Amino acid sequence: MPAFEHFPSLTAMFFTRAVERGDQPFLWAKRGEEWRATSWTEAARQVAALARALTSLGIRPGDRVMLVSENRPEFCIADLAIMTAGAITVPTYTTNTTRDHAHIIADSGARAVIFSTAKIAQALMPAVLRSHIEFAITMEKQKPVQGAVVHDWDSLIGAHPAEPATAAAALTATREDIACIIYTSGTGGAPRGVVQHHGAILCNVEGCADIIASDFGWGDEVFLSFLPISHAYEHSGGQFLPIGLGGQIYYAESLEKLAANIAEVRPTIMVVVPRLFELLRARVSRAVEKQGGLAAMLLEQALRVGANRYANGGKLPLRDKPLAFLLNRTIIPKLRARFGGRMKALVSGGAPLNPDVGIFFDALGLTLLQGYGQTEAGPVVSCNRPAVGLKMDTVGPPLRNVEVKIAGDGEILVRGELVMKGYWNNDAETARTLRDGWLHTGDIGELDEKGRLRITDRKKDLIVNDKGDNIAPAKLEGMLTLQPEIGQVMVYGDRRPNIVALIVPDADWMKEWAEANSREPDLAALRGDPAFHGAIRAAVDRVNAELSIIEKIRRFALADEPFTIDNEMLTPKQSIRRHVIRARYQARLDALYGARAED
Repeated sequence: MPAFEHFPSLTAMFFTRAVERGDQPFLWAKRGEEWRATSWTEAARQVAALARALTSLGIRPGDRVMLVSENRPEFCIADLAIMTAGAITVPTYTTNTTRDHAHIIADSGARAVIFSTAKIAQALMPAVLRSHIEFAITMEKQKPVQGAVVHDWDSLIGAHPAEPATAAAALTATREDIACIIYTSGTGGAPRGVVQHHGAILCNVEGCADIIASDFGWGDEVFLSFLPISHAYEHSGGQFLPIGLGGQIYYAESLEKLAANIAEVRPTIMVVVPRLFELLRARVSRAVEKQGGLAAMLLEQALRVGANRYANGGKLPLRDKPLAFLLNRTIIPKLRARFGGRMKALVSGGAPLNPDVGIFFDALGLTLLQGYGQTEAGPVVSCNRPAVGLKMDTVGPPLRNVEVKIAGDGEILVRGELVMKGYWNNDAETARTLRDGWLHTGDIGELDEKGRLRITDRKKDLIVNDKGDNIAPAKLEGMLTLQPEIGQVMVYGDRRPNIVALIVPDADWMKEWAEANSREPDLAALRGDPAFHGAIRAAVDRVNAELSIIEKIRRFALADEPFTIDNEMLTPKQSIRRHVIRARYQARLDALYGARAED
């Protein structure tokens, strides 16, 4: 198997793979009921043409071009075209408000914007009209916007034909040059622009490709892209890693259709966040439990055998081999088929994964690799790998050519080509985060005997109670959301005598409970129902039985609605925004320290 090349830039990597792969399929999108592919050759032609169009419109090397689009082939083509023109991509979330767009346009100094739909234009164009943006390019036909210069994607590409070979030969970017500025949504404060150079993302691609090639075998890889590509995790892992591997990228239709898309596409690698694994775990469990009888018994046994194998260092105990033989010919193939049947690895990142979730998927014969990283580090720092031994309470060893050390106070420090150049227009924050060549992550962790990194918590998110005890909220929240009754949760207790929680009940469980107890499945009505509270209290008590005295959740309140991106309580990568939730529910949380009841 050939070694992965050391490319001078992301665009050089793309054009090299396009020549190698030719007319083979590259980017897939659902058109009606049919998946349709854009070949490598056609994608390269469009990238070269759009890059020439940008240049003809006045974009120069180093200029910033904002990119606002959902996951689709045009996102990848636009991103590569911007970089081919020598400019810098500024990818932003489709869920951004006009205020968010205005901040990023002003902070980045973007001269142009490429966007996809009329829906995105509603929030975007008011910010564009009040800014220095010189022109926009729309992927889909739009109504004219008075006062704005808007070019049509197809017309622009058609009017600027260019040869991919000529575009590739003219590339001048090096690994040190800036590829993109990714604005982190964060859990608090205004978004900051992380400056990622070509080498940072290429370092990630090379490290991840090394794991795939060494531990799984590098073949014809198929990725299903679901997380927002404007997030560094999907941008590097779901776009540039597939390009580096010469793989195919399918763009999922939606969260609702994700399970169906997985079965249709049959991906070999999938990059997702822990919350999705938790949802898939709950759906699989619920579907089998509804079947009851033999299916439920077989799942229970599969999980028991899987837990024994995990506890035995990945080796199946002799006593379990006959049962494992039966399971591998009955329920396990059916469960694997739900994930397409050829999945090499499910890669979890973006937030902590509860080890029990990892063990669940491992028991089903699916390899789940938990990784760790930050936008400021490309973003992947480390990842579990079978060759070292999978431990679900770790995030694996650092990638190749990445250094990790633990500071005296437990903070994780990272060094290597993957580390960002700094924060755009923010020298003070850059100086605070980058010191003596090391990225100060703000996360707390430790390295085990095999060099695997274990995250204990986010430094700034640690709860310090009124007695000075440190409590990791991520651990408690992960355990609580594994309960079928609990969909989302935020624990609270900084400078307080004990821990309390704000809980969003699981929607499917709530509906089933309401039907079984002759109630309306309405959260507003159920919030005051003692029996409903009692059912959730039982779930909290199950978790409390496994916690230390200082970690136990003493009381809880129910939220009025789920935490979502729309109500700004979730980031696009599905992390809770603690400061937003606290601001809305502060009075209710404070009341838990004086009230006797749970709400």
